[in-house]
Amino acid sequence: MGYINLQDCVEDLERHGMLRRIELPVDPYLEAGMIQRRVYQAGGPALLFTQVTGSAFPMLGNLFGTLERTRFIFRDTLRTIETLVKLKVNPFQALKEPGRLLGAPLGALHLLPKRVGQSQAPALSCRTKLSALPQLVSWPNDGGAFITLPQVYSEHPSKPGFGKSNLGMYRVQISGNQYQPDKQVGLHYQIHRGIGVHHQEAIKRGERLKVNVFVGGAPAMSVAAVMPLPEGMPELSFAGLLGGHRIAMADLPGCLPVPAEADFCIVGSIDPHATLPEGPFGDHLGYYSLTHPFPFIEVEAVYHRPDAIWPFTSVGRPPQEDTSFGAFIHELTGDLIPTVLPGIKAVHAVDAAGVHPLLLAIGSERYTPYDGVTRPLELLTQANAILGQGQLSLAKYLLITAEQDNPELDIHDIGAMFRHLLERIDWQRDLHFQTSTTIDTLDYSGGGFNSGSKLVMAAAGPVRRSLMTELSGDISLPSGWSRPALALPGVLVLQGSAQALDNGEPDQAIQALCSFWEQQPLSDGIALVVIADDSEFCSRSLDNFLWVTFTRSNPASDVYGVAAATRQRHWGCSGPLVIDARRKSFHAPPLEEDPALEQRVNALAAPSGPLHGLF
Repeated sequence: MGYINLQDCVEDLERHGMLRRIELPVDPYLEAGMIQRRVYQAGGPALLFTQVTGSAFPMLGNLFGTLERTRFIFRDTLRTIETLVKLKVNPFQALKEPGRLLGAPLGALHLLPKRVGQSQAPALSCRTKLSALPQLVSWPNDGGAFITLPQVYSEHPSKPGFGKSNLGMYRVQISGNQYQPDKQVGLHYQIHRGIGVHHQEAIKRGERLKVNVFVGGAPAMSVAAVMPLPEGMPELSFAGLLGGHRIAMADLPGCLPVPAEADFCIVGSIDPHATLPEGPFGDHLGYYSLTHPFPFIEVEAVYHRPDAIWPFTSVGRPPQEDTSFGAFIHELTGDLIPTVLPGIKAVHAVDAAGVHPLLLAIGSERYTPYDGVTRPLELLTQANAILGQGQLSLAKYLLITAEQDNPELDIHDIGAMFRHLLERIDWQRDLHFQTSTTIDTLDYSGGGFNSGSKLVMAAAGPVRRSLMTELSGDISLPSGWSRPALALPGVLVLQGSAQALDNGEPDQAIQALCSFWEQQPLSDGIALVVIADDSEFCSRSLDNFLWVTFTRSNPASDVYGVAAATRQRHWGCSGPLVIDARRKSFHAPPLEEDPALEQRVNALAAPSGPLHGLF
């Protein structure tokens, strides 16, 4: 059986040497987040801060900081989940190992939450106020204190109950901006989130939407809140399956139910028509998400258990702790992808690029097997299916290849995926744009809030070019462009000065550069050119290349090409593709740490410091 609550988990991790108590006073304003990020980067343990400045509650950081520790936390149930996934994918294969089926029915019994009375709910034992909670601020320009591991619970207004409930991890701001202290909290949820359906129904009915925010409790609750579950499966059911026990929910008269073993619960409701400014906040693309109007919760009560622990994380340029979340979720659900998207063999949302900006996929070409694979056909149908599937629809760049061209290609070997695609792609034929569409709420490279474009790059068939693997000789460049470097085989990075352009306005200097290369062609071994503010930084590592290129460009306005032309409404180019990945004036600012605090934290980790050995 898995952990019933967070206290059991903390004790077990400490017993196994996977958690370290930090006894020195730690400030939740910037300091706790910086320490957690450092320890995560070092692959360190979970951290229990026992003396939190300004709050009586201890804070737990880096709980899911490594994939190995995440697997350990759920070790009792992974086998059952794997069996149930196999039954969905291939029942005959599962039946070949009947011994593994024994736990599946028992695991299914945990899908249904159970109701308990208030007297059986530690979560309702005590009351406090918002200002008494740890006031976590992760980055210097954050708009206030945020809950970074919230579980936001709502039920369908016209169909109340667990069956149509939603549990999601949406950002919750508990102080700052125009929120009334101790009375209001901001609720930032993005498009394609389940709570939006409930909110829309409340607006339709002209009534307030009841919402509870849970913090802590069984670790399975946090994972369930971020799971991309199939339609019709409540997150509470998955939490029971992953946690190895039915989730106990306590009724609260006039309010939504509360997990009996939660550490904290904020109870309230949303005015369906009211918003307040929320943000800014450092986010997982590595930039600030800016201030925008979002719904807010009118708080009725804040409950907590007597031994409550405040779990938290800190988000920023990946990889961060949410990277482990993503890897763990892929392990649980990866085998289901072909059952949801026929013909698709694998999908990889690239964490280093901020997840939604770049999606890789391997599909199949079965339309004309008698004719051999010579160009993308079925891949285009599969690309449309991917972009119509839940949160995958937020992808900005989708790169898709055919399994038949290389059955051994590993989708998680990103360098190999790029090389495979760039060797085969025909820039005149294989680019497919969607303009004036939705992208990730946190991506400011597009034409406006929640607005941007998409580009599908589909490659299938024989190798078309041999990619350059090292720069040889001089690269012909006009004035204004400098410091050429190779980021990957066939990928040239150039440094260019920033241009003061309106959003969507074409850069005449890049157009002139493309015209220059029409007259003095680049080597055939260069397939892609990226324009960056700092070519050395962009080309220094694969992660830098992915982050710069795909978070700082909008396909419809930032993609150019040498010898570009539009034929039958289809844009393409016969020379290299060019992507402008420089920062623009309308982009959100990148995250930067406080230098003075960096010095203090580094001193704490010095050989004589209390954090020595953690990072």
